[in-house]
Order: sequence, then C-alpha cells, then structure tokens
Amino acid sequence: MRPIAVYHEHPDWFKPLFAELDRRSLPYVKLDAASHRYDPSERSVPWSVVVNRASPSAYLRGHGQSTFHTLHWVRHLERIGVPVVNGSSTYGYELSKASQLDALAELGLPFPRSVVINDASQAVAAATDLRYPVLVKANIGGSGAGITKYESAAALAQAVAAGQVALGVDDVALVQEAAPLRDGHITRVETLGGKYLYAINVYPATGSFDLCPADACQTTSGVELVGAACAVDAVKTGLRVEGFTPPAEIIEQVERIAQFTGLDIGGIEYLVDDRDGKHYFYDVNALSNFVADAPNVIGFDPWVPFVDYIEARAGGAPAVAAAEVAA
Repeated sequence: MRPIAVYHEHPDWFKPLFAELDRRSLPYVKLDAASHRYDPSERSVPWSVVVNRASPSAYLRGHGQSTFHTLHWVRHLERIGVPVVNGSSTYGYELSKASQLDALAELGLPFPRSVVINDASQAVAAATDLRYPVLVKANIGGSGAGITKYESAAALAQAVAAGQVALGVDDVALVQEAAPLRDGHITRVETLGGKYLYAINVYPATGSFDLCPADACQTTSGVELVGAACAVDAVKTGLRVEGFTPPAEIIEQVERIAQFTGLDIGGIEYLVDDRDGKHYFYDVNALSNFVADAPNVIGFDPWVPFVDYIEARAGGAPAVAAAEVAA
C-alpha cells in the first residue's frame, strides 16, 4: 500500500487522526499546507490518496497563502487521477458561504435570508428587506472569524461610514438575518461518505459567533482537556455541547446536502429560529476535526470510521458521487 498523504496546516487538530493511523500501522505522510509546492507537469504522485484537511481559517494563523493554493493543487491532483478526500468541488464550497447558500437554494432547503455584497457601501441597502439584527459575514471565514452583528440600520450605516465593515479575504460577504436561537443552541450534524455520522447541540457563549464544537476544549463536565487530546486554538469559555439525534427529516436533508456538495467528511450546521420554530441551514463545513471528548458526548470515537473511510479510499473504493437531487 502506498502512503496516505494528510495535507493540513494546523499543528494540533489532527493528532487523533495520526494516532489512529499509527494504531493500524498504516503508512502516511504529513504535508504542510502552509509551505507547499507541486509540479503541474507531473503525471503521478507517490500516495494512494490525499486527505485534504486545509482550513479556510488558515489566515488567522498566518497561513493565508494556503487558501487558494490548496484549490489549485487539488484540481491538479484530480486532473492526473489522484483520489482526494474532500476534493476541489467540496473545497470550493468550503471557501464560499455564498456558494453554500446557492447549493441550499438549488436543493430547495431553508437558510436565513441573505444578500451577497462585494463592497461595504452595499451593506445597508442589502439589509433593506431583512429583519434586524443582521450579521455581516465574511465569505471566507472559519472559527467565527469575520462576523459582526448589527442591531439596527443606523448602527450598520455608522459602521460603514467609519470604515469598520470588513468583507474578508476575498472582499465578499453576506448580509444575513441573525435569528434568535431556540433553546439557545445550534445543531451540527457530521457526515461521512455522504451519510449521517452523529450530531451535537452547541450552546455558544453569549455574544460569540464561534460555533465550531470541534474547537471546544472541555469535557461534558466542563473540565479542560489536555492539548494533545483536544483540537484547539484556545479554551472556548462558556461553550457547551451535548449529543443529539435530529429528526429523520433533517437527517435526510443533511445527507442530500453532503451528497450534492460531494462532501466526503464534514459538518452541516442549522439553527431553529425562535420566531417561527422552523429550522434553517447556514453552514457547510468541510473541515471536521470532530467534537472534543467524543466518547462521552456521542458515545463513540469518530476518528475510527473516518480512518476506515480513508483506508477504503486508499484501496481504490470510489467516493460518494454528487447526487442528482431534485429541489
């Protein structure tokens, strides 16, 4: 078996992945997404499969150069026939909240009312038909970065006039209704191979937009985990998670999203708007480093089935094809 290549730029997030690969004595190499090169004329690579774990939040760690380089390289790998876990189509959705909403619209699935802008001067007009408060969300985000909440049109207009509305890495952003969360939580549903894996409810800290439960550095009892066991940048005080099983209807919709976007591994997040009691999808996240303290939160170690999937792909098993899903 040729080695598995794991392409990433975060030093800690994937220690559990490497531990599981080591446990099985599977050959693998680590490729640094922040310092990488490739030859467009090459016809082959020495790996059985490339596992794309690049993150759109890399710029927060000084690794913004990986963002679009990854897209170019993954397209190159696909051109020469190399299997990629979370390939270019999926990574393209990862890099664009606007494209994620287009996918949801194509599938006929609900999402918060939103308008896409490419200049801060458009923000107030974009929110004309939206209910306040609104969020201005950078198109390329990650870990809650690039999201600001505005309670009124006056507050948004004042921020625009002061030059305080930033649109992010690609100068594109969403202006989106900020729904009040029913029961104070969002739900993140993890998928693997286009199928439901598990779900958790995430109770964010007051005023926080970092809703990524994989960054939570606490056990279910609130005790901080050691760094090696937890995929973290920092302790997220006030964030709480719990295992949850969504209704069958939502699981079916999540699987449609995963299959439509070609998501090999990833999390899809939704909220229930307390104003109408309806659910709305708002994020398709291709970078899953899984919830901390998984055995206590969800009852099993998700890294095991993930490595099962990687091993199958390394052996030539096909990826789940993007589904022909009627809206």
